[in-house]
Amino acid sequence: MIEVEHLTKKYGDLVAVRDLSFKVDKGMIWGLLGPNAAGKTTTMRILTGYLPATEGKATVCGFDVFDQPNEVKRIIGYLPETVPLYPEMTVSDYLDFVAAIKKVPSARRKKAFDLAVETSGLEKVRKRLIKNISRGYKQRVGIAQALIHNPDVLILDEPTIGLDPAQIIEIRQLIKSLKGERTIILSTHILAEVTQTCDGVVIINEGKLMASGSLEELSASIRKKEGVTIRLRRAGDEAASILREIPGVEKVSRQNGEFAVEWSQGKDLREAIAKLAVEKDWGLLEMRPVAMNIEDLYLRVVSGGIET
Repeated sequence: MIEVEHLTKKYGDLVAVRDLSFKVDKGMIWGLLGPNAAGKTTTMRILTGYLPATEGKATVCGFDVFDQPNEVKRIIGYLPETVPLYPEMTVSDYLDFVAAIKKVPSARRKKAFDLAVETSGLEKVRKRLIKNISRGYKQRVGIAQALIHNPDVLILDEPTIGLDPAQIIEIRQLIKSLKGERTIILSTHILAEVTQTCDGVVIINEGKLMASGSLEELSASIRKKEGVTIRLRRAGDEAASILREIPGVEKVSRQNGEFAVEWSQGKDLREAIAKLAVEKDWGLLEMRPVAMNIEDLYLRVVSGGIET
């Protein structure tokens, strides 16, 4: 769906993007992750046709971004970091204006407008001036303008920046609701954004690709241990020492009433752990794989990269 090959962007002597290559499959939500000034916004602007590249190639749905820019713009919805709004217009007038600019046929414009408003949750504020709605609603208007022409691809630059916690949750839920129908790339430097929203990531630093893949693939590539987290109804601190006696267990820790049990890759101790919990009458309520620590992954990748 989206393919980037050896992309480079230079501003004079400054290399903002350096030989970047990655691929995003159809229907996925992919995060473009990296610290500030990593090259995320430059990459997005190139993909949308806003900026030319110095070298390399990028295609969206088979269309070349540089040779077929108009075709690409028809199938992409773009939310820049600074939402392009006209504060003196009402939400409805603004979306009508955007639909006209994006050449949505008149016969389909009302349906497109209603769908964008419904999808973005703007029904309550559609008649209000944009300057009088909250930051969260303004962000929703920005997403609606990106959706108004029913694009196959959405590119969202820092979609939750500047929002309060409740608004962040609302926008994340909105983005996840669009999964499947559209391929989505969103840039962020917020680690929680990735685990809450994305299927996979492209991690860049100083314009260079550090890693690319699903969260599971990237985690597995650096994880040296396997493990589970278990929740028990009846177990005291002594349970940790008992769990450590299982052959092959290397580490047991307790946090927030749960026990994390780790062992080396290549083994599977889940059955032994469950059997022990039953024998000890601990009341096994839950067993789940140890969650990937996105912070460890990110810091490991940014500091030196991993094999992908």
